[in-house]
Amino acid sequence: MKYYISIFITFLLVPALLMAQPKEAKSAKKQPGKLDQLKQEAIKAVEQRKDQAQQINDMLFSFSELGFQEEESFKYLTTLLEKEGFTIQKGIAGVPTAWIATWGSGKPVIAIGSDIDCIPKASQKPGVAYKDPIVEGAPGHGEGHNSGQALNIVAALSVKQLMEKNKLSGTLMLWPGVAEELLGTKAFYVRDGYFKDVDACIFTHVADNLSVSYGDAGYNGMISAKFSFEGQAAHAAAAPWRGRSALDAVELMNVGWNYRREHLELTQRSHYVVSDGGDQPNVVPSKASVWYYFRERSYPKIVKLFETGIKVAEGAALMTDTKFTYEILGSAWPGHFNKPIASVMYDNIKQIGLPTWSAEDQMLAKATQKELQSPKREGLAIKLDTIGTPVPTAPTVMMGGQSMVPLTGGSDDISDISWVVPTVVLLYPSNIPGLPGHHWSDAISMATPIAHKGVVAGAKVEAMTLLDMLLKPEIIQEAKAYFNDEQTKDTKYTPLISKKELPAVYLNKKIMAEFKPRLEKFYYDPTKYKTYLEQLGIKYPTLRDDQRAELTKQAGTKGK
Repeated sequence: MKYYISIFITFLLVPALLMAQPKEAKSAKKQPGKLDQLKQEAIKAVEQRKDQAQQINDMLFSFSELGFQEEESFKYLTTLLEKEGFTIQKGIAGVPTAWIATWGSGKPVIAIGSDIDCIPKASQKPGVAYKDPIVEGAPGHGEGHNSGQALNIVAALSVKQLMEKNKLSGTLMLWPGVAEELLGTKAFYVRDGYFKDVDACIFTHVADNLSVSYGDAGYNGMISAKFSFEGQAAHAAAAPWRGRSALDAVELMNVGWNYRREHLELTQRSHYVVSDGGDQPNVVPSKASVWYYFRERSYPKIVKLFETGIKVAEGAALMTDTKFTYEILGSAWPGHFNKPIASVMYDNIKQIGLPTWSAEDQMLAKATQKELQSPKREGLAIKLDTIGTPVPTAPTVMMGGQSMVPLTGGSDDISDISWVVPTVVLLYPSNIPGLPGHHWSDAISMATPIAHKGVVAGAKVEAMTLLDMLLKPEIIQEAKAYFNDEQTKDTKYTPLISKKELPAVYLNKKIMAEFKPRLEKFYYDPTKYKTYLEQLGIKYPTLRDDQRAELTKQAGTKGK
């Protein structure tokens, strides 16, 4: 009897199951279509906000604020985000110009960051293809950090609009990289727990192409430290034997370090400035200090290099009968970025592609490249970069039995965040290729249509990638699996700062106190002028006659 009942029940259920299957399959196919539709809406929403992107970009450019002193940027950005409904937490990690802005609820929590500080002595009029400072000797955006927050805010507001309309769950968390040029804050953000509940992080940084990478990006890790020596003052002519020169100790440390360089591994990078050399020549300096950056390719080697620096300082103090102390001002790990998120982002990059550059854009780029004697003078990129793959880290055995990983260069403290949460860096094309970096010439494009177009292209990619993560939970799952099973399987993050270190928020105060009153006269006023170029009265592009003639000659030669 049970056998017949089972057959009967099965007979009744089969049609229902058959009817349900197509509906379920249809539902599964519907989600990608919905996502594609939302991405198209996001692209349109970003395009509609391109004037807002330009205004944010140009406003931050005009502030020209050095690390830890980004006061106007802080007020402008937090006020803007508060008006857009974000909840602002100010002064995070003990940094007055740092903040976190959140909107939404629930998972996933996606952090979106970019730097805001500028470069010393890099003041430059935008759109002018030769050195022409806005304020002589003043700071300026000679890297392009004025553009990243414009990108992030426009992308986030476009996605927020779609989340509200479609009742999507998730939390957007915007934040600034304060004092990135000093590598001064992100390790403190991590130490103080601001990323402990974050599921993924998108960071944006200005570049000359639209790209993303994964794995080891080739960054050096770094410790920034100030060594201070204390001696004894005396009359430098009447009784020099009674003095103990702290400046002598600084000079001897630098001499000792430069002799030691010959016997350091080739992967190290180290550089210094004398931040205090005394007061006046007729007084033996009782206090002096020197500021070092120590860079290497792995945590153990960074620590070893720093310890070598301490020994050299100790030797200099012994030779001069002075005392020394040191203070860690900033730090960064070598970076490692997330493959699953980078792969999704690169698919979006291919959909968006590079901006369409005008003849004026290319003229400015080529004239600037010629002015700076760039090895490449082909103008702005017209071919999309491939996805960045990991820099090889397998050591090569050198003569003498030493193993060495490939040489690299710069550092970025986004790397510390990359070791606590799955992270990618979106590079977007607002710089002119082939320039020196950290230089006034790198500011030339950063408040022009070149920067504006690059920011909008990057914002479209970021908005699309945010929607991917909000609507496809498997992306976050795969990102975490890569983070746990590959990235951190054998390498565990150990901070290069301790609990006792504090952010060096006093840095750059004197410089900004000197130049801010002079820069204020040139702050951008979007209520009166559509662009900063218009406010400054700059014809785009501005070239010298010889630059224009050379470009005309080149164009004629190519035509033949």
